[in-house]
Amino acid sequence: MTDDTLSRPTVHALLADGTTVCIRPVRRGDHDQVRGLYEEMSLENLRLRFFAASRRSAEMAADRACAEQPPGYRALLAETGGRVIGLAEYDRGGTGNTADIAIAVADGLHHRGVGTLLVEHLVSAARAEGITDFTADALSENHEVLKLFADLGLRTTRRFEGPEVRCTIALDQSDTYLAAVEERGRAADVVSLEPLLRPRTVAVVGAGRKPGSVGRAILHQLHAGRYTGRLFAVNPRASSILGVPCHPSVGALPTIPDLAVLAVPAAAVPDAAEECGKAGVRALLVVTAGLDAGQARALLESCRAYGMRLVGPNCLGVSNTDPELRLDATFAAGHPQPGTAGVAVQSGGVGIALLDGLSRLGIGVSSFASLGDKYDVSGNDMLQWWESDGHTDLALLHLESFGSPRAFSHTARRVTRRMPVLTVDAGRTEAGRRAAASHTAAAATRTMTRGALFTQAGITATRSCGELLEAAALLHSQPLPAGPRVAIVTNAGGAGVLAADACAEAGLQLPAPSPELIDDLLAALPAGAAVGNPVDATAAVTEEQLASCVERIMRSGAVDAVLVALVPTAVAAATGDDLVRALTHTPGRHTKPVVAIRLEQGLPVELLPAAEHTTIPSYAEPQAAARSLAHAARRAAWLARPAGTVPDLDDVETGRAHTFVEAYLDRHPDGGWLDPRECAELLGCYGIPQLAWAWADTEDDAVLAAERLRGADGRVVMKGHWPGLVHKTAEHAVHLDLRGDHQVRAAFRDLETRFAGLLQGVLIQPLADRGTELFAGVVQDQVFGPLVLFGLGGTATEVLADHAARLAPLTDHDVHDLITSPRCAPLLLGSNGARPVDLQGLEQLLLRLSRMASDLPQLAEADFNPVLATPGRVTVLDARIRLLPRRPQDPYLRRLR
Repeated sequence: MTDDTLSRPTVHALLADGTTVCIRPVRRGDHDQVRGLYEEMSLENLRLRFFAASRRSAEMAADRACAEQPPGYRALLAETGGRVIGLAEYDRGGTGNTADIAIAVADGLHHRGVGTLLVEHLVSAARAEGITDFTADALSENHEVLKLFADLGLRTTRRFEGPEVRCTIALDQSDTYLAAVEERGRAADVVSLEPLLRPRTVAVVGAGRKPGSVGRAILHQLHAGRYTGRLFAVNPRASSILGVPCHPSVGALPTIPDLAVLAVPAAAVPDAAEECGKAGVRALLVVTAGLDAGQARALLESCRAYGMRLVGPNCLGVSNTDPELRLDATFAAGHPQPGTAGVAVQSGGVGIALLDGLSRLGIGVSSFASLGDKYDVSGNDMLQWWESDGHTDLALLHLESFGSPRAFSHTARRVTRRMPVLTVDAGRTEAGRRAAASHTAAAATRTMTRGALFTQAGITATRSCGELLEAAALLHSQPLPAGPRVAIVTNAGGAGVLAADACAEAGLQLPAPSPELIDDLLAALPAGAAVGNPVDATAAVTEEQLASCVERIMRSGAVDAVLVALVPTAVAAATGDDLVRALTHTPGRHTKPVVAIRLEQGLPVELLPAAEHTTIPSYAEPQAAARSLAHAARRAAWLARPAGTVPDLDDVETGRAHTFVEAYLDRHPDGGWLDPRECAELLGCYGIPQLAWAWADTEDDAVLAAERLRGADGRVVMKGHWPGLVHKTAEHAVHLDLRGDHQVRAAFRDLETRFAGLLQGVLIQPLADRGTELFAGVVQDQVFGPLVLFGLGGTATEVLADHAARLAPLTDHDVHDLITSPRCAPLLLGSNGARPVDLQGLEQLLLRLSRMASDLPQLAEADFNPVLATPGRVTVLDARIRLLPRRPQDPYLRRLR
């Protein structure tokens, strides 16, 4: 085996039936297992694999796979329970871009996705090695392997040669392939969660005989909640607890439980998990907290070895309110009300708050998972479950960390097309990575990174649990607004002013009514009404008049939503008018959202019963109502916009860039900052335009360079350079507006004197034209991947912090959002009669920066500041790039956490 083979990690993934398998490189010690894989095959399957039915083939295949291998050969095996159940290998046979592939799956395990999963992992490894195509020879009657190739989602061609067929599989990573991998992963994930969220049998391990233990509390919840499956307790000192049959061990249970709840001391968790695995338990819920590193590792190893999905440890539990199941394996105080909201949290306290809030609102819960320390099952798993369960139409998340943000984003983009996905953006005040090594790293806080993830995935991000419930109430009960235009109607002028302020602060629009609408409303309202926006209907407004007013506004088409601010008055009480009823029975409210504000309301948000079994959200504070409407409007805009595409780029030399990076890291194994000449070479691979420049080591070289680069006005700029220099202006390492040889020499001597022992040389550039100074950069987050930042540049970039960010790879929509989001956007688009900058050039710069970051995981940071934008062109004036030795990772490869 090669060092590269041995260094590649073992991963676990799911087969089509939800079984966990280990995918790893073949090792020398696997010889007997690999030979056994083939020896146990039928003669017919051996013939289909080797084109001849010979038992000698098994020995030869094992010798080949387990021997010292030449470059260009890779073999991966799949094993479960210590048994090898599949093998896939490729051999490029030299240095070409094509490799031959072969697959073998154990008899009796076909149609479970073993071969497909192995091929996906081979495809990922081959791409990383520059292989562009797989070829495979098969007998034309080998329908199973031909179907496997056809169903991969990759472009496959066939050429028949007598009884054989030659398949060529192009390895380009198309959307079709990613969609196929994603669908296979989703289906397998959902099946694997069945024992956890729809268990037919549950055992609580560690249920105490006396009140006060967590295990006993969970057993009580399951029993009192009338769980419809079989329920057992495991305690060697009792025959029954709370009327539930008790057994001394998991192995002694009369039937193998689908789900085991572990509520034992931390030191006992590894042994309990091992016992469950040996007994055949398919899922674990570990509520125990305080596991040390060794206990945690042993727990996860047992889950992987025996194929058990795991929630926790350190969690509140799980529940599924399906009336046919009624699973409540939590230690919350009450049972969640059945409903349509899926909830996944990391904090048990947040989970209890959301369960209570959703139950109080009447939205209810379809299923709930407290993920705790999240060793295995994650928010991504729960999104896929809710997408498929047939009950959930609203997803609520509280996630403090992300194991695979890019996989989560990919799933969320799909799920948010079908249902609202809301989250609490927890940990916003975390300083993040504040390493002031460059402008880019300093700007890229974790808050900004999470915000980019949520925005691009269409997730509604809120700032608190209260705001989450407020937004959920509106999204659950009302149609989405077609836009941000809101009309405010009130029976008290002051309440209308508060509502107007709140709407403006939330980014909503308050259009003035047309003359026709004004006349229409005046005819419907009592004398003295003020018809603007807000509409002050006065305290004298009756129920009928208010209903007519709201109906006419909605019918006019002038607004996208109506917000009605009401206060109780003696006038309405005296006449018996119920102004709230006017809203709940307004015709046409099914087409546009209607939201109420009642300042005297005791609860922050309520859902008011309305006609036809519907509800209307009512808020105690105008800010809450406006925020919720703004969230709904943003969701509507996200849904209305087609999915973006990553544009193709001309003049990109990815191969040359990879060669450059590999050569640099060979010279600098620990990585480092590129010098200006190296930066220019890498930028040239991606067609990123730089201002003309020249490098000078000496004073005479600087004079010659200045003569070549002087523009019409004869002025140049000199910039000092040494490794680690970040802020050239702050260090006074820049001389501007140099005229003539004398000034160039004087500037060079000044830098040479002040930075003796540091200065490695200087950069000479012509004095740039006037324009808008911008900033563009990328930072490679180890968890989230590359983050592209853009905003106002120059010396004030960090002080003003006028930046927007999106995760790469950027789509055309992402680039548009980056350019229009910062406060400096009007300068770029043309304001006060000024011409816009070269927007197409700016888009190209951001797309090429994104492509560079996506191609090169070794690109730790890139900092372009300033980028000069004028109506004629966009040019990078100064670039800094840092490379680190990092192995590329495929974010779309199917694997468990």
